[in-house]
This record gives sequence, structure tokens and C-alpha cells, in this order.
Amino acid sequence: MSDPIRILLADDEPLIRSGLSAILSMEEDLAVVGEAGDGAEVWTQVRQLEPDVVMMDVRMPRMDGIEATAQLVANSERLNRVPRILILTTFESDDYVYDALRAGADGFLLKRARPDELIRTVRAVAAGESIVFPAKLRELVAGRQSRGQGVAAGGPATGQDLVSRAGLSAREAEVLRHVAEGCSNQEIAALMFLGIETVKSHIGSILAKLGVRDRTQAVIAAYESGFIRPGQ
Repeated sequence: MSDPIRILLADDEPLIRSGLSAILSMEEDLAVVGEAGDGAEVWTQVRQLEPDVVMMDVRMPRMDGIEATAQLVANSERLNRVPRILILTTFESDDYVYDALRAGADGFLLKRARPDELIRTVRAVAAGESIVFPAKLRELVAGRQSRGQGVAAGGPATGQDLVSRAGLSAREAEVLRHVAEGCSNQEIAALMFLGIETVKSHIGSILAKLGVRDRTQAVIAAYESGFIRPGQ
């Protein structure tokens, strides 16, 4: 049997941590290896415990989940094991969620989620999947646009700027649009009549050119530049 997925819980409410720990510890392939009461403790705990996944409350004292996520991503080269980051939130429309995803979180989960959904999501994040549904990301972006919070309304000029500035090829730009639609690598391959390895290569190139960590951040960059607009 392979080693269990190592999980660090970061939440300022002890009862929440205890509840999460009780649910997760019932699974043979999951192991809660530590807890942090706020974001300021996360860096030290990650370096000492080397978790595979950090489940991080978005709102915490001293240092919130956004800043803690940004710190982990910015200093990832100093870690022996770079954890995946799953944001926990009470409100799915919370602007904190968008900012945490922008900082490098791999997905988010509502605190009212069912135990089976919690377990499934942790496993998916640990396996490298980004847990953000395209419709929800569009909703978050549209909400910020309507409040004038720094996400470009978008137009041909700004959208083209992303392509030219990052040096994306026409094919890479098309792949990025499909990623924003929520298509899997297999679906993109079928839509564009490409091999799956070619799609993976294109996505790797897109991430490198945009200077982002994963697919979610690539889509956020596309929205913020106006290359893709929420209404599309």
C-alpha cells in the first residue's frame, strides 16, 4: 500500500480542525499530520511536517489564507515537498476565494461540504487536479468586474496584449480558451485533433510563458487581461 496523503489543517477554530481531522482520519489513505491556528504558523509547519496538502481557512488572524498561500508559493524552492493548497471558505462568492486562487491555491471547498465531498476533493487536489469549476470562476470574475475591483472588462487590445506579451502561439491561445471552458486534456485533444501528449506540451508551455503555477492561474491571467471575458 502506498503512503497516505499527508494533510496539514490550518484554521483558527479548534472545533473546525477537530471535525475535519475526525472525518479525514477515518480514511486509510489520508493522514492528518499537523494543525495550525493561523496563517503565520503554516510556513513553519509545512517545513517541519512536509504535508502533501494544506487545507487552509481563508480568514484567519495574524496572517490570512491568502497571504499564507502567497508565502508558500513564493518560497516553494526552499521546500523539500511543495504542498497542494485547498482553501476552506464559508461563502463561495467570497472575494477572498478569488484572491487566494490568484495567489496560487489549487482549489476551494465550502465548509458546509459533505464528508464524502471533502474526502474526494482532498484526494483530487493531492493528485494534482485544480478544484475550480469554470462557471464558478467566471462568476467570481464577473462579480469583481461589476464592483470595479481590478479585473479588466476586456477588449481586443488587452486580450491581444496577453498573447503578444507572453509570446503565446495561435495554437496555445486556442488551448488556453479551451482550458478556461473547463475542458480536460482529453477533450482538448479531441476538439483540436491533437495527441494528448501534444496538448500536455502546449499547456506546459502556456504555464511557463505566463509565469503561473497551474491551469487555474492561467485562466485567471486570461480573464484579468481581457483575453477571455466572463460573458463568453
